Amino acid sequence: MTGGSLGIRSGSYGSLDKQLQNNNNGVSPIQSARKPSKMLKEKERLFHWICKFAGRKKVGMLFLCLISAAVFVWVLYIGKGEDEQGVSVENISVNNSITISYLGSLQTHGPQSNNVTFSLALPPPPPAVFLGYTLPPGHPCNLFTLPPPPADKKRTGPRPCPVCYLPVEEAIALMPKVPSDSPVLKNLTYIYEENLSRETEFGGSDFGGYPTLKQRSDSYDIRESMSVHCGFVGGSKPGRNTGYDMDEVDLHDMEQCHGVVVASAIFGNFDEINQPTNISDYSKETVCFYMFIDEVTEAYLRSSGKLGSDRKVGIWRTVVVHNPPYTDGRRTGKIPKLLVHRMFPNARFSLWIDGKLELVVDPYQILERFLWRKNATFAISKHYKRFDVFTEAEANKAAGKYNNASIDFQIEFYKKEGLAPYSEAKLPIISGRWNF
Repeated sequence: MTGGSLGIRSGSYGSLDKQLQNNNNGVSPIQSARKPSKMLKEKERLFHWICKFAGRKKVGMLFLCLISAAVFVWVLYIGKGEDEQGVSVENISVNNSITISYLGSLQTHGPQSNNVTFSLALPPPPPAVFLGYTLPPGHPCNLFTLPPPPADKKRTGPRPCPVCYLPVEEAIALMPKVPSDSPVLKNLTYIYEENLSRETEFGGSDFGGYPTLKQRSDSYDIRESMSVHCGFVGGSKPGRNTGYDMDEVDLHDMEQCHGVVVASAIFGNFDEINQPTNISDYSKETVCFYMFIDEVTEAYLRSSGKLGSDRKVGIWRTVVVHNPPYTDGRRTGKIPKLLVHRMFPNARFSLWIDGKLELVVDPYQILERFLWRKNATFAISKHYKRFDVFTEAEANKAAGKYNNASIDFQIEFYKKEGLAPYSEAKLPIISGRWNF
């Protein structure tokens, strides 16, 4: 805000003009009746001496300049005094950090003063938490609808997934500046079991512990103080002597990721590493792309010349995992998928993509569409044609992904927990649900 004086100066400039006007009308100045003094006679002699050496016109110009200079100095002096008496300076503090100064003129009339009141409309303070947003009316993405599932259930290969994404620049601009509102978790401890109850409790592993069903259910209820089972408990930090170990140089680099991390994994040399496409230059500079591999996959990548000394395969920064906790690479691959927040403690957002898939959209566009716009904590992609857990279990058995007996055991447990088969009567839910 620019300050300025609002006062009105009251100086008089009429005396000189009036005097010049009287001289032009031929009116002589008033003469004194007293006898000229000796000093006055000396001044007259000096005046005649000056006129003797200079023309009358030059003397007149000299006197006119002297009179003008005197009037100019007098006006400045009087104006400055009025400004100092008539202007007040006031400060407004905003959020205890910003001070706004402005000038206001006050005029006095007699013994009392009239105070001028200023009203300054300040912008509202920014919200303390992120609340999401909505796109403006008429936006193309508001009118976008998903097409029906493909009719050919035997179709193989890449499948389209139509989604209305914002341009990359707009998605980046909508990245939340503050965190979302969430339950307060002040004290969090991880349970470490010296004597694991492998025989008495359901499921679990030496890596993540063996929680009881009650402990597992209680872990879903966020409270101020909680104790939960979690991997990376045995070591001093995730990845150091925890049964899912990584090199110190990798751990250091992972701690430097402070924004968005895209993670994937390939164990047992099961899949080929696919390079992301349609990635903006901004994402290449700011997003962390990490591919977790085991020693078998590392040996293949080095022998094929795909992995160099910089530990990178294209845009992916590879991290070799030592001492995997499971013999099945698919189970070991679930660790970075579910515990990426433990492995990247300083990252704000994470995006997981299966090793067999190819990322074809900029990460910021995906995060804007599925998290920020709806102010969601996490989002899970749905299967392109299967919505039922029991149907998915049969498909896994047919594909030989796991031991059939272990799949049947898990499904029977889900049934006892209340999981019911999917039907269209459960719409708009498009997956299996629990009957509670």
